[in-house]
Amino acid sequence: MNLKNSDKEIFDSIAAEKDRQFYNLELIASENYVSEAILEAQGSVLTNKYAEGYPQKRYYGGCREIDKSETYAIERVKKLFGARFANVQPHSGSQANMAAYLAVAKPGDRILGQSLNSGGHLSHGSKVSFSGIFFDAHSYGVNEKSGLIDYEEVLKIAREVKPKVIMCGFSAYPRQIDFLSFRRIADELGAYLIADIAHIAGLVATGFHQSPIGIADIITTTTHKTLRGPRGGVILTNDEKLAEKIDKAIFPGVQGGPLEHIIAAKAVCFREALEPNFKEYIAHVIGNMRVLADTLDCFDFDLVTGGSDNHLALIDLRNKKISGLEFECALEKAGITVNKNSVPGDDKPATVTSGVRIGTAAITTRGMGPAEMQRIAEMMNIVADHIGDDKKMAELKKEVREMCAKFPI
Repeated sequence: MNLKNSDKEIFDSIAAEKDRQFYNLELIASENYVSEAILEAQGSVLTNKYAEGYPQKRYYGGCREIDKSETYAIERVKKLFGARFANVQPHSGSQANMAAYLAVAKPGDRILGQSLNSGGHLSHGSKVSFSGIFFDAHSYGVNEKSGLIDYEEVLKIAREVKPKVIMCGFSAYPRQIDFLSFRRIADELGAYLIADIAHIAGLVATGFHQSPIGIADIITTTTHKTLRGPRGGVILTNDEKLAEKIDKAIFPGVQGGPLEHIIAAKAVCFREALEPNFKEYIAHVIGNMRVLADTLDCFDFDLVTGGSDNHLALIDLRNKKISGLEFECALEKAGITVNKNSVPGDDKPATVTSGVRIGTAAITTRGMGPAEMQRIAEMMNIVADHIGDDKKMAELKKEVREMCAKFPI
């Protein structure tokens, strides 16, 4: 029995979400649209198979074909990033980070990561995350005026903290990361360096951002976002001994049976990312963000750091006298999806914030270009100027729907 006949409530919910994705402008920097091939692999019969362990080292029988697809994923992601070892089993980026920590540290050890309020991720040491619960977590931020990482300040903090592990990477930082500077800091302190490239993985894979391979001890990433794959995680390293520890940290450490249907979809994602047109796509993602950021700047939106080097931008709304939550809700009424986000020096709680984060990965996948970026910025300005005007939001939503229809997914 198909889903429509067996569970109409879920069928209707999925259909409504499909309509939302098709006819709204998706500007959330951590989201993207996957290919039909990835959807097919993810929805395949591989979901039926238990496969605890690793290829040729399983705790269940009947894993011959499963071993093939997981091996394809491993070999393809190693080729994509130029890494010697890879674990493709993490269910998410957060679980990849958990396993990375446990491969080189014990609960209670000190870790140092970018603070959540300065663009870091929950799993980089936030007190409400496992990373801040299980470890003695400390943080570095950004310069409140420039919004940039001050590597000398990071070194100063690291000398005081003396961490076992330094985590670099971000969830909302619009500039490039200098992995070599983090390496020098880690070397002075004798710390392990973990680079979380979840947001910039597509840029790293295509050469638009410095690669941490061979610089960081361990690299973690998600497979969605700029890699344009299924939701999941990966861990990479060039160190054979660390690779063994990582494997044990994932299984039996923090996970049981791997999601082999997702791993097969990851393999498809990596194959797609190895194609020449993927590099062209990432170039367009970056170019679109520059146009979008420049146009928003013309409308007096305050961009943290003054712009963007990657796929995302962070907008400080304090000069507009509106909160991140207000702007997110108003934009959603106009058919534009963003997420509220803290900005440097934010005095509002994380549930409200003084800013929003935007990205161009998803709308670039649709085929949108500079002209659309300029109009999107114009629409965002109209929304900011007409907060609470539901009629104006409805007019914009109609225009957004027409725009999206021209760039189907």
